[in-house]
Amino acid sequence: MPQTLRDGTAPVHDLVGVGFGPSNLALAIAVHEHNAAGGPPVHAVFLERQPVFGWHRGMLIEDATMQVSFLKDLVTMRNPASSFSFLCYLQERGRLIDFVNHKSLFPLRIEFHDYLEWAAGRVGDLVRYGAEVTAVRPVVVDGIVTAFDVRSHGETLRARNVVLAGGLRPVLPPGIAASRRVWHSRDLLSNVDGLAGTDPARLVVVGAGQSAAEVTAFLHERFPRAEVCAVLSRYGYSPADDSPFANRIFDPLAVDDYFKASPQVKSMLLGYHSNTNYSVVDTDLIETLYRRAYREQVLGTRRLRMLNVSRLVAVDEPTGDRVRATVQSMLTGEHTVLDADVLVCATGYAPADPFPLLGSVAADCHRDELGRAVVERDYRIRTEPAVHAGIYLQGGTEHSHGISSSLLSNTATRAAEILASVHHRRRTGSVPAPPAPPVPATAAVSW
Repeated sequence: MPQTLRDGTAPVHDLVGVGFGPSNLALAIAVHEHNAAGGPPVHAVFLERQPVFGWHRGMLIEDATMQVSFLKDLVTMRNPASSFSFLCYLQERGRLIDFVNHKSLFPLRIEFHDYLEWAAGRVGDLVRYGAEVTAVRPVVVDGIVTAFDVRSHGETLRARNVVLAGGLRPVLPPGIAASRRVWHSRDLLSNVDGLAGTDPARLVVVGAGQSAAEVTAFLHERFPRAEVCAVLSRYGYSPADDSPFANRIFDPLAVDDYFKASPQVKSMLLGYHSNTNYSVVDTDLIETLYRRAYREQVLGTRRLRMLNVSRLVAVDEPTGDRVRATVQSMLTGEHTVLDADVLVCATGYAPADPFPLLGSVAADCHRDELGRAVVERDYRIRTEPAVHAGIYLQGGTEHSHGISSSLLSNTATRAAEILASVHHRRRTGSVPAPPAPPVPATAAVSW
C-alpha cells in the first residue's frame, strides 16, 4: 500500500477495484505477484460490500461440481508457476494425491469456493470488506479527468483507474418479486433452512439450465415426501456441449477473434455456441434426473413431475404460507394451477449496469446503438478525449469480448491484460498524474 505523502496529502492509487469476486480476486493476485517480483509497484485497493469473501454461497450444494476445469483457476493460464494455483491449494490442504487419483478435471463447487477463500485470504491486505461503493466521481484538472474519487461509506479513495467487477444480478420472470415463498436459485441454501421442521407437499422450480436442474435434484432428495414440479420451456433438459473443439470458444485467442469480428459474425458465434453455457445441463445430471423419474414411474409413486414446453404465467400468494403458480402449456394453451410451499426461479442473471455508479462521467462514456458500453480490447471503456483516467470492466462485456466474459475461463488472462494496460498507460504517461487528495482531519500522517 502507498504511504501518505510528506505534504500531508493522501495517496493516489494506481487502481481501485469495485467488487471482490473471482475476477477482481484474480487481478489482486496479479498485482501481488507483480509487486513481489520487484518491478515498479502498482498500488491497488479492492472494495467489497460483503463482510467476508463469498461467491454464489446459496448454490454450494454438496455434490455439485464445477463446469470448468480446475486448470482455469485464478492464475494458471497467466502464470502456471504461481503459488496461488488450485494445485498449490490442494497441496497445502493435503489432498493433492487424492485429487489426482480422483481422475477428474472438475472439482466440487464447495471445494473450489474453499480455494477462492484460501486465495483471498493471502491477499487480504489489498481488500477492504464491508465497504460498499456508493459513487465514482471524476477529478477534473484544467478540463481533464485525471482520476476518480471512489466513495464508500466513511471513506474516499482516489485512483488513476477503477476496475468495476459488480458481478451478476439475479433475474426473476417479469412481474414476479422475491418473497418468503418465491426465491431466486441464488438464495436456495440460505432460504431452504426456513423449511426445516416442515413437511412441504409441493415445490416448483422454473428454468431449464444447470441451476434449475441442480435445484430440482436437490429438493427432490432433501424432501422425500414432497412433489417437485420442474417447469421448463423445452421438452427436457438440453446437454451442455463441452467437446474439445466447441470449448475453443473459451480460449484467450478466441477473445481476440471475437473482438475483431463484425457484428454479424459476433451474433453468429453466440448463436452457434450458446449451447456451451446457456440453458444447458451436464449430461450426468440429466441422466440422474431421468433415472429418478423413470424409477418413480415403475414404482407408481411419482414425485418428480416435468411440465415441459410450458411457461410460468402468473404467481399469487393467497395466504402467507403458500404460493400459487399458474403454468401454461405452449402446445395446447391449457393452464395448470400449482399450489406450492415454495416457488424457486432458476431464471438466470444479468450483468450489473456500470453507468449509475459513474455519475456525471457516464455521459463521457461511449455506448453502442443498444446503450451498452463500447469497450476496448484491454477491457477499458472508450471515453471522450478529456477523460484520461481509466474505467475497466470485469464482466458485462459479452457483446464485445465474447461468451467467456462472465465465466471463469479467461479470468486469469483478463487480469493480466488489465494489469498490463494500467501499468503501460502509467509508464508511457498517457495518464497524467492527478492531484493527491487531502488527508481527512482524523487521519494519521505517515512518512
